Amino acid sequence: MIAASNGMARCLSAAGLLLGLSACAGTSHPDFATLVEQASPSVVNVSTVGLPTTGDEVAPELPGNVPEDAPFGDWFRRFFGEQGEGAPPPEQLQTQGSGLILWENGYILTNRHVVQDAREVVIRLWDRRQFSAEVIGSDVRSDLALLKIPAEGLPTVKIGSSADLRVGEWVLAIGSPFGFDHSATAGIVSAKGRGLYNEQYVPFIQTDVAINPGNSGGPLFDLDGRVVGINSQIYSQTGSYMGVSFAIPIDVAMKVARQLRDAGAVARGWLGVVVQEVDRGLAESFGMERAEGALVAQVLEESPAARSGLRVGDVILEYNGRRLSSSRALPPMVGNTDPGETARLSVLREGREVRIDVQLGLLADDGTVAEVGAPVEDSNSNGALGLNVESLSAQRRRDEQIVSGGVIVTRVTPGVGQEAGLREGDIILTIAGNEIDSAERMSEVIGNLRVGQSVPVLVQRRGAPLFLAMEIPESR
Repeated sequence: MIAASNGMARCLSAAGLLLGLSACAGTSHPDFATLVEQASPSVVNVSTVGLPTTGDEVAPELPGNVPEDAPFGDWFRRFFGEQGEGAPPPEQLQTQGSGLILWENGYILTNRHVVQDAREVVIRLWDRRQFSAEVIGSDVRSDLALLKIPAEGLPTVKIGSSADLRVGEWVLAIGSPFGFDHSATAGIVSAKGRGLYNEQYVPFIQTDVAINPGNSGGPLFDLDGRVVGINSQIYSQTGSYMGVSFAIPIDVAMKVARQLRDAGAVARGWLGVVVQEVDRGLAESFGMERAEGALVAQVLEESPAARSGLRVGDVILEYNGRRLSSSRALPPMVGNTDPGETARLSVLREGREVRIDVQLGLLADDGTVAEVGAPVEDSNSNGALGLNVESLSAQRRRDEQIVSGGVIVTRVTPGVGQEAGLREGDIILTIAGNEIDSAERMSEVIGNLRVGQSVPVLVQRRGAPLFLAMEIPESR
């Protein structure tokens, strides 16, 4: 109970306690009004006219190797510029977005998907002046684009640091939702370092700031009026705001912007590995106390990783002294490292940590992978595992780009194999580090392992490597 003293009531609010703000001072929220007044002149409206695209920028298909049960996987959608009923004819297709003035001589940063395939890009400033913009360059992996307008002495944003952001901190967005210029919305930082399956090279900032179509490419400010992110995506089942928004960290965005300005393209570090998450079962199979790090499922030939001595089955625990809580933390770290630099890795190998130095290469465009076809040879059964497998023919091995070994799973019945997640069409490459090239070899390896032991099984599924954890059954 709060008592009154000398005719004056004491006041206390939960918001005031949480935010360090006093309700007695007349407000329980920051002074957003002053922030908006000071920051708005450096925010612009971006409108485009161009031919229709395939629509992938609005609702893209997720990559084929994204797990079916990936969190939010079906709902990550690009949504800005989406056209509804009554949209103009294709030759007049228009999109709306936002941007921010980085440098006073006319450089503006926005999202790539706002200006992609645009025939004309028009920038509208705070003072209502309009300019046709040139696209200096764009970057697919970060979804950023740098524009240039013929103007000087423009008001520019103050650049902050996304690394200094704390979860729970107030942030504010200014943009053009649904074409309404310079609309301000506020919220808090919900999480940092979010790795989304459709954007591997960006550690997103998650917020609960109201972001809607037209906000794309606009700035996210901290309470000091400094830009800490570029609003980019939402999680939504409706196409509009549902309380979960994602912003590109300004530290990432500024590095991209400078490279686009100076070189017209972005150079990223390349390690040359395919990694996957370490779940509880795999952690147990590798003798780890907790599930963390990035499990190396494939080392590409002639890659920096191959030259450094990284191996399939290694678990990368640290990158340049930074601990990896999950595999999704690795690609942004590697991509943010300049090609030619040497990265220091801490790797778990055969139960002990080893240090590996690797000189990164230049990340190039990703290649395509082959689909797994139907079985081609006589089946052999391993009833204890609940699996039927067959050896690979020489042609099948070439088609799947498998150097040696490998048996294909032709049937899965109830058993430890099914419990481990093995499926028909999977190609088993190794079990507990032992190469498998026949049903007989698989039975031999299984027979030499301890009953109840959890072991890593390396498979190739739909052209991509994958580790599974399997428990050795009593009956073998």
